Amino acid sequence: MSQSVEEHRASAPESVGCVVVTVSDTRTPETDKSGAIMQERLLAAGHRVVGYAIVLDEPDEINRLLDVWSTRTDCQAILFNGGTGIASRDTTYDAISARLEKVLPGFGELFRMLSFEEIGAAAMLSRATAGVYRGKLVFSTPGSSNAVSLAMDRLIAGELAHLVYEVTK
Repeated sequence: MSQSVEEHRASAPESVGCVVVTVSDTRTPETDKSGAIMQERLLAAGHRVVGYAIVLDEPDEINRLLDVWSTRTDCQAILFNGGTGIASRDTTYDAISARLEKVLPGFGELFRMLSFEEIGAAAMLSRATAGVYRGKLVFSTPGSSNAVSLAMDRLIAGELAHLVYEVTK
């Protein structure tokens, strides 16, 4: 008999090691409100932040960090924010989506649905995505603090341990 979602959640780890990466050409640790929100929400949900970085919106830099953090044994999830729109400098989606080994299309779909409830048709501009790379969960959200709060509060923080359980079973 297959396990229920509730049984999976009960079997999930109590805490997940996470890395937060802000993709921005202008933010600093002092002005990175979205990165701070991600870290706060993760800690409030009982997870650990084992790394934090700000990287320029350059595919090579994004991929370098993805590779570095995916080799760490204390990291089970890498959360990116920023660079998911359609402007010429928005390259996060392109860099990450090309590397994902398994895609979670439901994450982007749910994120855009929830965003639509808040901002209307402009939600279609988001290329939020998630998936698995080298056995690590990878999330990529827009960089606005409202978008990060929405993703963390409604989708990621409460379900993260269950997702890690699914990836590692």
